[in-house]
Amino acid sequence: MDFGLSEEQRLLAQTLGRYLEVSISPARVREIAASDEGHDAVTWRGAAELGMAGILVPEEYGGIGLGMLDAVVAAEAFGYHCAPVPFLSASMASVALAHGGSEEQKRVWLPRIARGDAGLGVAVGGHVSRREGAGIRARRRRLHGKALFAIDSTAAAGFLVATDDARVALVSRDAPGLSIEPLHTIDATRRFSELQLESVPVDGWLEGHEGLVDLLIDAGRVVLAADMLGASQRAFDLAVAYAGERKQFDRVIGSFQAVKHLCAEMAAELEPARSLLWYAAHAFDAVPEEASLVAAHAKAHLSEVGRFVVRTATEVHGGIGFTEECDAQLFFKRVGVARSLLGTPEQVRERAGVIQGWVAA
Repeated sequence: MDFGLSEEQRLLAQTLGRYLEVSISPARVREIAASDEGHDAVTWRGAAELGMAGILVPEEYGGIGLGMLDAVVAAEAFGYHCAPVPFLSASMASVALAHGGSEEQKRVWLPRIARGDAGLGVAVGGHVSRREGAGIRARRRRLHGKALFAIDSTAAAGFLVATDDARVALVSRDAPGLSIEPLHTIDATRRFSELQLESVPVDGWLEGHEGLVDLLIDAGRVVLAADMLGASQRAFDLAVAYAGERKQFDRVIGSFQAVKHLCAEMAAELEPARSLLWYAAHAFDAVPEEASLVAAHAKAHLSEVGRFVVRTATEVHGGIGFTEECDAQLFFKRVGVARSLLGTPEQVRERAGVIQGWVAA
């Protein structure tokens, strides 16, 4: 068995990588991160024209109808360039609508997602960890409560909101009673909001799939793990390049054994993680009985590997590594926030324990 990417998937990675290399330089990332929206609409439209926004959207709704492994390839490229685009929420929303949406919901939303015209923010944080005062309750087709860390919220035309009883509601951005309060994190390339809902009318329920909330979270974890892999790979590449040009004592620092060891350790951590991620993506589509377990393992492992790599890459850069002027800090922050999003390593490992019957639910 040839366990690896197909020729088409390698071409996808190369095509998207070349596009992002031109459209989203580190200087452009900083510019977008400093804006109120934190969203590069131009780059996202270009990516949508390449089919990236509609990777998981079925062809009959305007997408290209590929699988999770293809989405992982794209997510790694977006992470590598620290792209401030809503690919994570687009992937999660596409999965939710394709599996649980009504025909009308699919017809209305999926083509818009595929074109990059309008996206759906995703609020499922209450099913990952609970905070005092948070939670969403549904009464008579209206939502009440607070949802923390709605993903990709600034560019969203609406939201998929998971209620406390594990139902998924579709809510318009301009719905009466909905208040959107931006939340600020160290990573300004992905934006979050707190949603306050006071008797907010539900546009519709996604009821076509039992366990849709878990499916939505699993999809997000796999895509997010790929994003962390891409960001970590870029941090590693930056560190190796810097070690090859920075001189101390009339020698490039990459010639010193200690620096060589740091770079070798980063490479040794990254490569095996890629295989785990690919299997998690494969299982999501082809081995549903394993999908939740390996999604949890991939998210937990990439979180740990990512933290090690971006921290070590920062150390290779020395005193400049943690400064705003150094590109390495962009990827340090990207991984730092992604590590906790949709579950810290400890939380997702506990989830894996529950799935395997080792931990009480």
